[in-house]
Amino acid sequence: MTALRPLAFQRDDSGLHRALMQAAQHYLAENRDHRFADRGMLAKVLLLLALCAFCYGLSLQQHNLWAFFACYFGFIFIGMFLTVNVVHDASHNAFFRQPWANRWLNCLVSIPLGLDPDCWRVRHVIFHHAHNNIEHYDPDIDANGVLRQTPFQHWRPFMRAQRFYWPLVAAMTFPYYIWLFDWLDRAGRTRVAARMAQRGIRGWSVFLMGKTAHVLLALAIPCYLLSPAIGVGQLVLVYLLSQMLSSLLFVMLIIGTHWAKAKFYQAPAQGPLPHGWYHHVFATTFDWFPRPRWLGYWLGGANLHLTHHLFPHWSHRHYPALSRIIAEVAPRFGIDYRVLALGELLHLQQRFLSAMGRKPGE
Repeated sequence: MTALRPLAFQRDDSGLHRALMQAAQHYLAENRDHRFADRGMLAKVLLLLALCAFCYGLSLQQHNLWAFFACYFGFIFIGMFLTVNVVHDASHNAFFRQPWANRWLNCLVSIPLGLDPDCWRVRHVIFHHAHNNIEHYDPDIDANGVLRQTPFQHWRPFMRAQRFYWPLVAAMTFPYYIWLFDWLDRAGRTRVAARMAQRGIRGWSVFLMGKTAHVLLALAIPCYLLSPAIGVGQLVLVYLLSQMLSSLLFVMLIIGTHWAKAKFYQAPAQGPLPHGWYHHVFATTFDWFPRPRWLGYWLGGANLHLTHHLFPHWSHRHYPALSRIIAEVAPRFGIDYRVLALGELLHLQQRFLSAMGRKPGE
């Protein structure tokens, strides 16, 4: 595990920063609002928890494999939506005002999906947000030997086909994080461990309680109640497929916005990057909109991903208004702000994966 030197950006974005912050604060003052979650967000969380519990309870009443898979997938799938809608905000301390309340909310809503919220917070908030699309600094684009995600990574002949097999790699993201990377992080085998909020015995205790609760809920209880109608092997297969399908959607909607922009950087040998942080975000991230547009509400604002990177400590309920602020402010500083349709996003993702799959120099 090689230590990376601290990386900074040029300080040339002060005017843009000031204009965005002033416009955002004016929006809050005009609406007599705050940047955290409101009662509507709490209601959404409670509804998602209720739907998750409903699908789970329904799955425990099924003795037909296909009926069980449909209900159980609903349980895991809504668990993924809890991660997108709640863990994403709470990890940035954008749900509650109190950091401790965000941590405990994360611990609760992460149980159905099984991700460790502290490990994910460090990967996403501390490393990805500070260094998105920078080789060796952004864990979301770390070389994995299977998918070439940047022009600086080693090319292998089979990667010519990566635009066809990438969904399988994306689908394995959650299972790998839950059953491998979380454990490596907690064991101190990665750069994540040093930045965790809780370490030592306390950290391990919270980690193991979360993993144990997930295993009991997702595997042990269904195995006990549904055997022999649903065998252990069948249950594990349904669990894995549900995780994989949820993972595919998550990667396509979030990491895929950085793929679509297809701009990647290497850290200079010394000194800061030759551009400012705001310009870096605009160069590496897109916003996009679903159809119908109200689906963005249930995606937890994941479609407005550039907006999220510029305002990470704001509840996603504000993202539509903030994106309009960005659209008004950015052109004044010579920045092109585009909001893609979903079809455009998927097309750009495929173009990027095809380009990265070609042998360098071809």
